[in-house]
Amino acid sequence: MPKRFKLDKIINIYRSNIISMQLPISRYSELLQKKYEKLTALLRPFNAPEIQVFASPPSHYRMRAEFRIWHEQGDFYHIMFDQTTKQRYRIDEFPIAGELINRMMKSLLALLKEQEVLHQKLFQIDYLSTLSNQIIVSLLYHKPLLDEWQQAARNLKEKLTALGFDLQIIGRASKQKICLERDYADEILSVAGRNYVYRQVENSFTQPNAAVNCKMLEWAIDCTKNSEGDLLELYCGNGNFSIALAQNFRKVLATEIAKPSVAAAQFNITKNGVENLQIIRMSAEEFTQAIKGVREFNRLKGIDLKSYECNTIFVDPPRAGLDSETVKLVRNYDRILYISCNPHTLCDNLVELSKTHRIERAALFDQFPYTDHMESGVWLIRK
Repeated sequence: MPKRFKLDKIINIYRSNIISMQLPISRYSELLQKKYEKLTALLRPFNAPEIQVFASPPSHYRMRAEFRIWHEQGDFYHIMFDQTTKQRYRIDEFPIAGELINRMMKSLLALLKEQEVLHQKLFQIDYLSTLSNQIIVSLLYHKPLLDEWQQAARNLKEKLTALGFDLQIIGRASKQKICLERDYADEILSVAGRNYVYRQVENSFTQPNAAVNCKMLEWAIDCTKNSEGDLLELYCGNGNFSIALAQNFRKVLATEIAKPSVAAAQFNITKNGVENLQIIRMSAEEFTQAIKGVREFNRLKGIDLKSYECNTIFVDPPRAGLDSETVKLVRNYDRILYISCNPHTLCDNLVELSKTHRIERAALFDQFPYTDHMESGVWLIRK
């Protein structure tokens, strides 16, 4: 499920550093220690063991970024808004974002300025990069995109390719989406000594911090090693976790509601040679109704739910956490792997889950350095 963490929050917390383009790198360990102490306090009522901490690279860690474009006196540039004060800040380089994004920001704007059709009524640029050095650039406009724009965009792509970029360009306007080639990039992640290919679709959720994502996957694999039976995953996205975890289970059944993510997951399953993973296009709530026999779904035709012996469940819910009915479903499983982007809603869910399960392992993943945001994980075993 999408868990968009706005870059504006980084400005609100470290406004002076963003303006000067200096990250408080010297304070990184101190700030991470504060997160550890806060999460430790939150999990203390549930008798959590010592929390494992997985740090981020201190700079150039974010694989996607979105900037508004500000036009002023014949010039234009990237900006970000402080959501509290509405103050805008010019962004010429962005040390939070990956080095590939920073290189593209400089090269792209210089070339956009050469052709009016490309920068006229351009109001936003989105970047999605990968560790495999592929990048998607989405140009958003307040005007229809005609044939003239498409030809100019092709010329732009040729020039950027000549500069060494492996890129895709997408144009967006009201009720328009134009892909010059394709709307995805293929990421390659090295996890526990193995390379995994993940297709990442433009405008769909992907893990923003690739280095920390690799650590999350390794931790999840380690938690579930020597598992018996099958795995059920809710909110599987493009298969980020389920593909890596499939090696530890007889079979894996995963659910996802977004069509682009399901399509990407199906590609990733094939590309990574995973033969024991089935994706169902359903929400967690719908699956709960299906498994309880409350409703029948055509999407489940041909899938024998009774053939699965799922005694482990994996959940990575949105910031609101698990709804009450899904919590009841989750409690039915002997082992629960729970990745959370909001420790407060995680603790809300643990009030119920801890009645039947204990926390065997806990982890802090620093997906968003220099902010208060905490990504965490717990591995729960039935008492």
